[in-house]
Amino acid sequence: MKIDYQEPSKDLLMRIDIHEKYGSANIDVWTNELLNPQAGMNILDVGCGAGKLCFLFNDYVKGAAKITGGDFSEELLEKAREKNKTVGADIDFQFLDFNEKFKFADNAFDLCTSAFAIYYASDLDFTFGEAHRVLKPGGRLFVSGPLPENKKMFYDIIKEATNATIPPMPGSSRFKGDIFNTISKIFSKTELHTFENHLTFPEVAPFIDYVRASLGEDRRLWTSMFNGNDEYEALIGKITEVATRWFERDGKLVMTKVVGGILATK
Repeated sequence: MKIDYQEPSKDLLMRIDIHEKYGSANIDVWTNELLNPQAGMNILDVGCGAGKLCFLFNDYVKGAAKITGGDFSEELLEKAREKNKTVGADIDFQFLDFNEKFKFADNAFDLCTSAFAIYYASDLDFTFGEAHRVLKPGGRLFVSGPLPENKKMFYDIIKEATNATIPPMPGSSRFKGDIFNTISKIFSKTELHTFENHLTFPEVAPFIDYVRASLGEDRRLWTSMFNGNDEYEALIGKITEVATRWFERDGKLVMTKVVGGILATK
């Protein structure tokens, strides 16, 4: 399945910021507790973006692991490299297209991670096969992404505003099925872990910021909902009206992020 999609970096960074401001739980703590990265490990983060997971692991092991972050976006890689200079971490950020053969040797890494990224791969067998190849025997793969029940309020408000069918999301629509099954087929042991984060918006405006970061005009996943900027702004107006009604009724807007973490061992 060809997925012609790449999230704009400004939208990604906006959503990360909103999760941190309004969330009730910390996905970083959950990730570190689940993976418990150790000093001396060789770690690869696929689809690293601006380096969030790489810096998380680097802090956790106090700089004592060898960490490589790979991403398709040169813009995000540049942000990661700039931060790397600022914090003085020794992380190698490099271009990586997970639809192509990974430019790493067999059996090179103790841990391969991918947060909200690798499930956009065109050929899951190939991409997870590459992750398996570059892991050492006993090495672990960790892939996180949205489960089908993720951010139900967000979709309910859009449905009420548009009376339209939500387009299938490559992450949540594939995670428990195609992705879990593909990884289970390739790896010797596979587990599914769940993380919940309740985002409580004290007013409508930050929720609409989140909506814009999820429906941005250049996001091809949502083109069935609008065509061009005028229709996009009209859609945002309808969503704002419904969100305002919900807020006036409930006194707040609470959206629950439900994230799956697939942890597999080679």
